[in-house]
Amino acid sequence: MRPSDLLMGATLSSVHNSRTPVVLLQMANLVSGVGNGAVMIIIPWLVLEETESAAAAGLVAALSTIPAIIVVPAVGVAIDRVGRKSISVLSDIASAVSVFAFPVVGWLVGLDLAWILVLAIVGASLDPAGYTARKSLIVDAARAGGVRLEALNGVHEALFAVGWTVGPLVGAGLIATMGAEQAMWIPGGLFVIAAACIWAMRVGDAGQESRILAGSDTGAVGLTRGLVALWSDKALRTLTIALMVLAGVYLPTESVILPVYFESLGQPKGLGLVIAGLAGGSVVGALSYGWLSKRWTPYQIIRAALIGTAISVIPMSFLPPLPLLVVFGLVLGLSWGPMEPLLNTLVQARIPAHEQGRVFSIQLTAFYVFPPMVMLATGAASEQWGVRAVYPVLAAVLVVTLMVTLSLSAIRDVDRPIEN
Repeated sequence: MRPSDLLMGATLSSVHNSRTPVVLLQMANLVSGVGNGAVMIIIPWLVLEETESAAAAGLVAALSTIPAIIVVPAVGVAIDRVGRKSISVLSDIASAVSVFAFPVVGWLVGLDLAWILVLAIVGASLDPAGYTARKSLIVDAARAGGVRLEALNGVHEALFAVGWTVGPLVGAGLIATMGAEQAMWIPGGLFVIAAACIWAMRVGDAGQESRILAGSDTGAVGLTRGLVALWSDKALRTLTIALMVLAGVYLPTESVILPVYFESLGQPKGLGLVIAGLAGGSVVGALSYGWLSKRWTPYQIIRAALIGTAISVIPMSFLPPLPLLVVFGLVLGLSWGPMEPLLNTLVQARIPAHEQGRVFSIQLTAFYVFPPMVMLATGAASEQWGVRAVYPVLAAVLVVTLMVTLSLSAIRDVDRPIEN
């Protein structure tokens, strides 16, 4: 047992093994996901109302991600140095203010494209801090509540997926009933609720306690420590890179390939059914991780997930009839679902507590950068050659990636305990 484990145990004994922190963390996780999902729909609608230009909506979406890519690595340092709970609360409050600013600015001076772009960039720069801090708090909530870490990781990712699925529906309903500008009051309120839930949590901070015992890091060393920690663990490094590449295939399926295909057929309901299958499968898959972790080793879960992903994506890439697409989409979601909670668990088990925020932020940066690049390339290629030609190529890249991943000896080291 590490000294930090003893200190954490002493700290959390005062929390009386209450499940309340677990409930509060997941409430914040869910309402934040709904809020972000709603904003994701409302902002493009505002741009279209102002400019009637799809290109302008795409420009705002693209430009708003750039500052987030720069900010995310620093977010991890703040979480590890300032504290998980503090950064989560501050981030959600700041996100609420940035969202409330839309109707306020609209009332004061009127929203135009420039204002929408500025506010979208500010909001996108703030969101990753709350997301990463809440993920870092899973360990503290699990220990406070006496909950298995693996099970809570699965619940956390499943509820976040539910939030992102429900959020766009909420956003669309708000636009229809309140108008896009006034609709922003609701997701802003959800961010306030998320901040209040985290503020009300009574938990220790494993990161701060571990940092005290390990000695603080400062300057450039502190900024690069997360990358060094991730790169030093061959198994975690290999898995992160593999999942980044695989996400570059998975995400364009949802956001580019299927929308283009069903739009060409004039079947929006078909698109909705397949996306529902993907989303529902991913939620069930994430929830199943706690059950799977009791019965399989991490490597066995990875192998099953990657093989299941290939088995579903390969036939999907040939765009079969709708019923088969729905079934394969469900299998794809089920297969992919356990991977995010597994990755969380491996970071929590293999990385020192005072460096976990930085490692989570490095991983988030990778997922911010690579999949959107593939989505842009997929969109351009689909426009040039059609989705029936492009999707099998993406599937082939996925199969090659998973074969290489499963053949590497480093990936088998995920089953090897490590003293962090």
